[in-house]
Amino acid sequence: MEKRGKKAQVSFEYIVIMGFVTIVIIMILGISLIYSSGIKDRIKMIQVNNFGNKIVSSAESVFYSGEPSKITIKTYLPENIETIVISNNNIIISLYLSTGFTKIAFQSEVPIEGIITPSYGLKNVEISSDENKININVV
Repeated sequence: MEKRGKKAQVSFEYIVIMGFVTIVIIMILGISLIYSSGIKDRIKMIQVNNFGNKIVSSAESVFYSGEPSKITIKTYLPENIETIVISNNNIIISLYLSTGFTKIAFQSEVPIEGIITPSYGLKNVEISSDENKININVV
């Protein structure tokens, strides 16, 4: 009878240990999912900031170079961009993050206008100088 009691005790201890390990693994996975979505959002924000700053700085450079100036830049736009509006010397980018909907504005020192589609991926953006404004278009 003693052998059977020891076998049952070993089995019970094994089940308790496996249950504890399973709970710890589930907690670690849950925490890693929360952190990974935060990291993805930070990467997306960095990409959007690089996109906007590159366009604004290029537009200012072309404007100060004079009327026939033109430049084509390659820049990356991440996923989940809702709209890109260019008006009143601003580029306003609306996007979805895991925390919700947000807008980012990039202000230019020079008058800008144009259309940039919100589709993600690598974009060739043509920035050309007109008489008193900058035209921004995707080619």
